[in-house]
Amino acid sequence: MSRVRIGVDLGGTKIEALAIDPDGRELARRRIASPSHDYAQMLDAVVGLVTGIEHELGVRDARVGIGTPGAVSAATGLIKNANSTQLNGRPFAADAARALDRDLRIENDANCFALSEAIDGAGAGHQLVFGVILGTGVGGGLVFDRQLRIGPNAIAGEWGHNEMPARAEAALPDTRCYCGRRRCIETYISGPALAADHARATGRDDGLDAGRIAALARTGNADARATLDRWAHRVASALSMVVNVVDPDVIVLGGGLSNLEGVDADLTQRLAEHVFSDRCVTPIVRNRHGDSSGVRGAAWLWASR
Repeated sequence: MSRVRIGVDLGGTKIEALAIDPDGRELARRRIASPSHDYAQMLDAVVGLVTGIEHELGVRDARVGIGTPGAVSAATGLIKNANSTQLNGRPFAADAARALDRDLRIENDANCFALSEAIDGAGAGHQLVFGVILGTGVGGGLVFDRQLRIGPNAIAGEWGHNEMPARAEAALPDTRCYCGRRRCIETYISGPALAADHARATGRDDGLDAGRIAALARTGNADARATLDRWAHRVASALSMVVNVVDPDVIVLGGGLSNLEGVDADLTQRLAEHVFSDRCVTPIVRNRHGDSSGVRGAAWLWASR
């Protein structure tokens, strides 16, 4: 068996593959646009990326890990809970293993992010790491002693689909989630949720996304600053539930909203308002590997039981 590890990250807009050696050194990388809503083309794209990298490196039996939206159901072996809905109800793990003619390791993309940051990222050296995705969706993963915690339902770390705690905010608006439930955390603190909250509060649907709202806030725009303040308050309140339950040694932020200026220090300070303790010393930090963390974590799946 080759010592080369290849990670594949199935994103909504891109599919990326990365090869690393056992020390985490990058050997090769490829990226393509995701086939739009076509399951067979997505499967073919994964095979093409893996075999292309193997040909480039002169190997034929790399260990392959894949990070996917959603998770593989332990009951059926089919993908569930994926916001890339063409995967839901499909035997992607079995189909990919058959197409590549080898055993694979497949995990939720947020789990891959958490594993990457725990092994050689911003969470390295900490025993219990909670990795958070704040982007188009909201997810998370738990890593203990460099090992992923998956759980019997394959949902460990999925805090984004808990109900948003309302006790810290009067008149919290009602929301509906794609998962079919009401008031999911994701519907308040994802990138699209931040934009929707700004439009709701201002009464203007100007088509501003999270990045443009943040840019307006930096110029001193009062409405934009109020939106970001509500967002940060909600994120800290939601994260406090994770801290109260598992008390991680560090929380690592990922996703596009983790790039907001000063967000790590702001959330670290706000967290103490909500945690059930006389003090809160949990650090909230930015990731080390940026948007490569998911694909690195997929490759690191072979280092995790």
